[in-house]
Amino acid sequence: MTRRILHVVTNVGHYDAPSHATGLWLSELTHAWEVFEKRGFEQRIVSPQGGASPLEPRSLRFPSYDKTARAWRDDPARMALLENTLRPDQIDAADHDAIYFTGGHAVMYDFPESEGLQRITREIWERGGVVSSVCHGYCGLLNTRLSDGSLLVADRKVTGFAWQEEVLARVDKLVPYNAEEEMKKRGAHYEKALLPFVSHAVVDGHLVTGQNPGSAKETAAKVAALL
Repeated sequence: MTRRILHVVTNVGHYDAPSHATGLWLSELTHAWEVFEKRGFEQRIVSPQGGASPLEPRSLRFPSYDKTARAWRDDPARMALLENTLRPDQIDAADHDAIYFTGGHAVMYDFPESEGLQRITREIWERGGVVSSVCHGYCGLLNTRLSDGSLLVADRKVTGFAWQEEVLARVDKLVPYNAEEEMKKRGAHYEKALLPFVSHAVVDGHLVTGQNPGSAKETAAKVAALL
C-alpha cells in the first residue's frame, strides 16, 4: 500500500515587525520531500489558510540553500505547489499516514491556533498514524488536544528549535515567544543536542520531532522507518 504524507507549511511572510521577512524554511520541506519521494510515498501540502506559502529569505542562502532547495525553486511545477497549498477543510485525515510540520519562524504565528490543523493531527494520531515536525514546526503541536482533552505532547519526548539557537541566530528579540519554554509548559519532555544546529531527532512512539533545519533528513528518515 502506498503511504501518504501531508506536509504543513506557513502562510505568514513576516514577523510582527513587517520589515523583517520570514516564511517557510525551504530545505526543511525539500529534504523531507526527497526522503519520502525516494520511497515512493505520495505527498501533499497544506497550510492554515491554503494558498501561497512565502519563503524565508535566510533559507535561500548558503548553507541552507543546497541542491534540493535550488532544484525546487528552479522547478515551476514544484513552486506551484507552494502557491496553491490546500486548506485544512480540504483534507481528509483518513487519507494520510503521517503529517509533517515544516518550520521557519513564520509558523510561530499561524500554526499554534489553527483548529483545522489540530483536527487533522488529532485524527491521524488517534488512527495510529505518525505525527512529526522539524525545527519551529513543533509550534503546530503546542495546542493540539486529543479526543479525551489531553495535550498530544504532554508527557512525551520532543525536540524543536532551541532558545539557544534563537539567540545564536539573532532573532530572540523578534520571535513572539520562547517555543522551547512553551513546549515545556505543556508537560512535554523537551530534549536537544549538546551542540546547536547539529542534526537531532527524537522518536516517542509514533511522534517524531527534529530540532533544527539540519535535522529534516533525519526526521523524515525516522518517519519513513515507522511507516
